[in-house]
Amino acid sequence: MIAKPRTGPVPVVPGRTSGARGHSFRGSLGRFATGVAIVTFDGSTKRHGITVNSFTSVSMEPPLVLVSIARTAKAHDELAGRPFTVNILGAEQQHLALHFAGRPGPEPLWVEGGTSPRLSHVLAYFECKPWAAYDGGDHTLYIGEVVDFNYRTGDALAYANSTFTTIPESQLGMEDLL
Repeated sequence: MIAKPRTGPVPVVPGRTSGARGHSFRGSLGRFATGVAIVTFDGSTKRHGITVNSFTSVSMEPPLVLVSIARTAKAHDELAGRPFTVNILGAEQQHLALHFAGRPGPEPLWVEGGTSPRLSHVLAYFECKPWAAYDGGDHTLYIGEVVDFNYRTGDALAYANSTFTTIPESQLGMEDLL
């Protein structure tokens, strides 16, 4: 079941970030290095992609992942209740991150996934069917049940301190330890 996101304004709560304090809060969060992903899905009239750096696993059984989507994202409202894919970008795919963050470049190569569209040659992908959506202030937290996934070798694209960087692939992946 998809929980309905809040439709009205978020109430002002003492201690919430605003002005210079909000800028400082954003800067503090920016010190945490994250991977870069693109959420892709078919909307009612066209295909969409949204660059995100807020992605995490939620559960192994059932396999669930979470993406946090800003309410100001152009495709935010179209994602509700739709299957989606989380595409994890390789270090060489910064152009895709920029493309779907509002700096369009050449049209990306798409793959018709079994559940939702995905991008070609990404480092990893997770095709998801909708599981739940929750109010997250100025974001909506979308949880998807993973129905297909895969990965390839390579360095990961990361973002920290307002800049892109690379996370080198380790010599031995964790999956080899299990």
